[in-house]
Amino acid sequence: MIRKRTLLSSATLLAVAAPLAAKAAADRRTFYWISHGSPADPVWTYFLQGAKTWARDTGQTVNTSFHSGDVPSQQEAVREAIAAKASGIVTTSPDPGSLVKAVAEAKAAGIPIINFNTPDPAAHFDAYVGGNNVVFGHNWAQFLVDHKLIKKGDFVWLPVEVLGATYGVQEEQGIGSVLKPVGITWEVTGNTLDQATIISRMVEYLTANRKKINAIIGLGDLVTGSIKRVFDQAGVTAGSIPVVGWGNSLYTVDEVLTGYVNAAQWQAPQATSYMALSMADMEASGIASGFNIITGDLYTKATAANYKKLLSTK
Repeated sequence: MIRKRTLLSSATLLAVAAPLAAKAAADRRTFYWISHGSPADPVWTYFLQGAKTWARDTGQTVNTSFHSGDVPSQQEAVREAIAAKASGIVTTSPDPGSLVKAVAEAKAAGIPIINFNTPDPAAHFDAYVGGNNVVFGHNWAQFLVDHKLIKKGDFVWLPVEVLGATYGVQEEQGIGSVLKPVGITWEVTGNTLDQATIISRMVEYLTANRKKINAIIGLGDLVTGSIKRVFDQAGVTAGSIPVVGWGNSLYTVDEVLTGYVNAAQWQAPQATSYMALSMADMEASGIASGFNIITGDLYTKATAANYKKLLSTK
């Protein structure tokens, strides 16, 4: 039996395709990815990479912005997303309590808002994706104590990029819970989000205080990723001062492999952004999360090559 094939005319094809295209356009959503970080910070290129990959994989629109520690600017960015009727917002917390009102405004407008990278329990986000900074700080200090790298009466230097920033405050809280009971003192010093300035200030502090520094905990990727250059400029040999801290950059991975840093914290930056946007998309579809996603792994020289491979993959 011969069957006739029906050929559709151009007009018919357009009539069929137009509604499908219209539906696809209607289903397309726009999300806002907002960071307190700096675009000049190498680690944030990986967080941004995760957001871009998610947009490519899903076909959704993601508007991204960096605010370099400028709290009012970040608050305004969240409000601009609300005014634009965003499908969802994912944002870091630039300072404890700084986004409480903005988060409340987003939720009042029915817009899902997910916290990533830096948690802030004071703001009632729908969910959080990222590390637990208090736990990270505790683990860094505990690593130094457990490996007998510091003892009672010692002094630990805690350089941070931005004094008072959420992550540093929370990390110091965890560090203090370990160091204070065993009689170890510490000092937090602020720097900036500019790496050249960070290196200059760290060299200055290290040179002036070398005799009393028994260990260093880097509160931030720009800080920990500067250790080799700081040590080299200050004439400090690799391994002579124990160092732990953040490890989301190739600089720090190489420092671990070459002995400048003893242990570093991986937060899975690409995955963090990807999962935060996925949760916002899920919430926009009416599926409430009701849970957080906690990321992170402390690595040493034995496993550093694995993270170098991850950070080398574009």
